[in-house]
Amino acid sequence: MQEKAFSKADALDFFGGYVACALWSSVDEHGEPLDETYGIEHISAETLHVMREDCDRFLRENAADLCEMMAITSASMENLGWAFWLTRNGHGAGFWAREAADVGERLTEAAYAFGAVDLYVGDDGKVHA
Repeated sequence: MQEKAFSKADALDFFGGYVACALWSSVDEHGEPLDETYGIEHISAETLHVMREDCDRFLRENAADLCEMMAITSASMENLGWAFWLTRNGHGAGFWAREAADVGERLTEAAYAFGAVDLYVGDDGKVHA
């Protein structure tokens, strides 16, 4: 498959899915999902910067496989952003669970290489990684 450069809109959709999933799957000190209280505006600038860099790098390094995944599964860029967060953090869903065989395995390995990330609410009321 030919390499593809994703548009800025594609990258924003991927990033939006990634952030939404990060907040949805992370909990505060009381065990409540962060997305019930916090949104992207509550994430610290530094954490957002790192999240954006990770997403952009993942898109660049895995463009062909992401295109193949979209062709096989009809996943949207937002869905793929969710899958990146879930997979890199070892949740029970992600790229490998999309019935995409080899490409799912390749994307899973690529996501694992980024390592796990935990979000928490700091004393400043901001969400940090």
